[in-house]
Amino acid sequence: MCLIAFALGRHPRYRLVLVANRDEYRSRPSDPARFWDDIPHLLAGRDRQAGGTWLGLTTGGRLAALTNYRDARQQVSDPPSRGSLVTAYLRDGSLTPARFHATLAASGSRYDGFNLLYGSLDGLHYFTNRGGSSGPVPPGIHALSNHLLDTAWPKVTAARQRLEALLEQPDPAVADLMGCLADPAPFGDHLLPDTGIGLERERLLSPLFIAGSTYGTRTTTLILADYDGRVTFVEQNHDLPGAPCRRFEVRMEDAGGG
Repeated sequence: MCLIAFALGRHPRYRLVLVANRDEYRSRPSDPARFWDDIPHLLAGRDRQAGGTWLGLTTGGRLAALTNYRDARQQVSDPPSRGSLVTAYLRDGSLTPARFHATLAASGSRYDGFNLLYGSLDGLHYFTNRGGSSGPVPPGIHALSNHLLDTAWPKVTAARQRLEALLEQPDPAVADLMGCLADPAPFGDHLLPDTGIGLERERLLSPLFIAGSTYGTRTTTLILADYDGRVTFVEQNHDLPGAPCRRFEVRMEDAGGG
């Protein structure tokens, strides 16, 4: 997952609105969103290579999402899969955000750079193993890519602005929300960060929607959670042009989710 825009407590109908693009190598096998056979309360896509996920939701109202932190100059030798962190939080309904934070702080250095959002529909926490500010996410409209939360990369700023504009509407359309991260236009070279990968690749990765031949945006996911415990989860698979969205309507067993 490489771009997430989300709003906490900023819309009269929805306590949480989250839209996310998953950017990945096109050759990496994955399964579409569904309830997992081995974790029946978990709704998520699945990375078939390592077994974890990039974004998921449980019927108890827990949510977690991951982005990689991009810095080619700081790599870990033989790291574990970062997607396992999302699964670990969503699998165990008794795991509190405070306990999970302690686990991440103790073991996070084993992984390549990552950003993790985790918590419930009522409140999210943020953790990064790359020295940023970790803790509860304040109410508002936020965005996260491959640096720290709300870093002013052009794609992050654009994602926040687009989501904010849509949330001025009393009932924003699902299609409009799904499309707010669909822009493949690159940003100017003078706006791009230097993450140690070279200017040509920075250009490739700069758009909200990445359309590279071997690496790009493979899915877009939308989560709409209202104040009565009803959640709409929509996934568009871009690997299959023209394929219909997968849509799930879920009634939370516990609207807060712990």
